[in-house]
Amino acid sequence: MTEYSRLVEASARVAATRARLEKARALAACLRALAPDELEIAVAHLSGDALQGRFGLGWQTLRDAAGAAPADAATLSVREVDERLAELANARGPGSAARRGETLRALFARATLPERDFLVRLLAGELRQGALAGVMLDAIAQAAELPPAELRRAAMYAPSLGVVARTALGEGAAGLARFQLELMSPLAPMLAQTASDVAAALADASGPLAFEWKMDGARVQVHKAGDRVRVFSRSSNEVTDAVPEVVELARALPAAELVLDGEVLAFGSTGRPEPFQVTMRRFGRKLDVAAARARLPLRAFFFDCMRLDGASLADRPLRDRYAALDSAVPAEQRMARLVTDSPSEAQAFYAAALAAGHEGVMAKSLDAPYEAGNRGAAWLKIKRAHTLDLAVIAAEWGHGRRKGKLSNLHLGALDRASGAFVMLGKTFKGLTDEMLEWQTRELLAREVRRAGITVHVRPELVVEVAFSDLQESPRYPAGLALRLARVKRYRDDKRADEADDLETVRRVFAAQSGSDAG
Repeated sequence: MTEYSRLVEASARVAATRARLEKARALAACLRALAPDELEIAVAHLSGDALQGRFGLGWQTLRDAAGAAPADAATLSVREVDERLAELANARGPGSAARRGETLRALFARATLPERDFLVRLLAGELRQGALAGVMLDAIAQAAELPPAELRRAAMYAPSLGVVARTALGEGAAGLARFQLELMSPLAPMLAQTASDVAAALADASGPLAFEWKMDGARVQVHKAGDRVRVFSRSSNEVTDAVPEVVELARALPAAELVLDGEVLAFGSTGRPEPFQVTMRRFGRKLDVAAARARLPLRAFFFDCMRLDGASLADRPLRDRYAALDSAVPAEQRMARLVTDSPSEAQAFYAAALAAGHEGVMAKSLDAPYEAGNRGAAWLKIKRAHTLDLAVIAAEWGHGRRKGKLSNLHLGALDRASGAFVMLGKTFKGLTDEMLEWQTRELLAREVRRAGITVHVRPELVVEVAFSDLQESPRYPAGLALRLARVKRYRDDKRADEADDLETVRRVFAAQSGSDAG
């Protein structure tokens, strides 16, 4: 059995360097030393997660459990830590709080000081050392001596990176080939970077781009096998029962098998799209769906096809997926699209999207495969307003009519090199009384520590922030700050690791200042 201290030491090496290659080397060396049945545990823990998911433990609970003196020598094994965490997760019902406390104290008593510090941050959701998915995939590729592209393809369809690691190190490329797009099993949606305008998108392209209207709706992934249809949200949660219109539409399509990517929106009586919050109120409905449908019907628009009648298309270029989509889905249920290399034509298409009440357009490379979960340059979003999706990393207690409410939000973008969220500014603007009530409750549930009037939280909530521009600022670690920021809405359809990262923020700044992104 491998000592847990190996993971802790690897984590320290990863945190000590900003170089991606060095991070991957440190992780690869650790993975090679593990037994096959330890790999899934190790990959999860080194990525800041546990196989058991979130534990909902407050900072004070963890601090109290860690009150005893640490162990002098490292005796904990990887498997033993996982077993204790399973006990922790399974403690439910009367007396569960006491049992969880006992389990934690027993675990921490066996841990050395570095192991205890690692476990506390892991359980609090604060273990951010830069071992993100991309770095971990590079590490698994090194450890298994396989091309990174093979690992990335397998990770699109595997249930977890830990399973990818176990398969790659145990079975090699032949084992990884088993991971394919499967019907009724959602894959992570492909994501987009930001471009300042259509001309900038075309300037960086080597040929024509596909421009699509960017609708401000709820992302859906539809799986069909005969009459069986399942619909998944952006975060891979099943929402089939909430969207009967989409189910009926999919069943009516002639193809026997389909996997489609698209958006659903609510439209008003004038034919204009409703605000995102209105769509999400209907989209998230679990009770009285029929009545909600009558009041607020949804319409679906599809823009990608990843599987058609037995053939997986995710690895094929977008032009091939478009051909499949056009053959399977009627034009009125497809997203408006224009393929062009003309800036004037693209600008007119963008203007038409805005005139129809939508956010802007997407610009997509016709040569790109469907890269599940990846935020690459093959897809670009172009919107009228300056907006970013940022994580809430802290909040300050309000005063006056906001006394007793967490009001001023600290906004951060993920620095993928370090794994830390970097603060870009604060705002209390745009928050309604209803939002204040909700965010106070939700943020306190994610509290990790306090400093004066500031409550620091696990970066799990995402807000869409509108701002006038970005400016250089020595006040913040990234050297950039939001100017005149205001909250547009909370993005409960996005995880923090899906929000805009620091690289995206720097590109936005470079575009507005006319400089290179660097």
